Amino acid sequence: MNIPNQPKISAKRVSVYYGAKRAIDDVSLDFDERYVTALIGPSGCGKSTFLRTLNRMNDTVPNARVEGDITLDGENIYDPSMDVVQLRARVGMVFQKPNPFPKSIFENVAYGPRIHGLAANKTQMAEIVEQSLRRAGLWDEVKDRLSDSGTALSGGQQQRLCIARAIAVDPEVILMDEPCSALDPIATAKIEELIHELNGRYAIVIVTHNMQQAARVSQRTAFFHLGTVVEYGATSDIFTNPRQERTKDYITGRYG
Repeated sequence: MNIPNQPKISAKRVSVYYGAKRAIDDVSLDFDERYVTALIGPSGCGKSTFLRTLNRMNDTVPNARVEGDITLDGENIYDPSMDVVQLRARVGMVFQKPNPFPKSIFENVAYGPRIHGLAANKTQMAEIVEQSLRRAGLWDEVKDRLSDSGTALSGGQQQRLCIARAIAVDPEVILMDEPCSALDPIATAKIEELIHELNGRYAIVIVTHNMQQAARVSQRTAFFHLGTVVEYGATSDIFTNPRQERTKDYITGRYG
């Protein structure tokens, strides 16, 4: 179990290389399960690359190399003995573009629990699916059409289905990579509301290019620029009283 005051997930001096190119340079950040942490910064500054180190998604990128230490509850996630499938169940991910499986709504949510053997029978599986869809704020909209394809839902519903799929395996951390960038304002508001509801139940790390969104949903913010973290602290401080000139310039729209 997580020791009080120990961060849920901790990155120490992390650098990421794509071949010879360094995309992340010596980043150290701690993530607490009591907070939503937003990663902000201009396009190409390394936010998403860094996010992907937290559940070893960069393993899937040819010639990507990660240096430094990342621990989950004090355990090194890059240790050769770490089961990556198990790690990604503990550290779930929601991508920029909704990516439901070409299966029924029910099967999208049941997929993870089935792989990990979380349900002993059909009744338990149905309970997990219902609870996950309820937590994702989607149950009332889909409960009468669970056998319909997940890809037939609207974009905003598909993204909430992907969140339901992520939480169905009972993760400890949820990573969100610009989860609203493909959505309209109404769907975006629903996802933001959902992040508020999930807050405190999971450590949530969200990459967003939308500073208003970061201010609305997070309690901690890290400002990335050119592959480094310029400033990290309470969201209210970063937005109203940044310590670094570069942060101030970005927040006030001088570049980005």
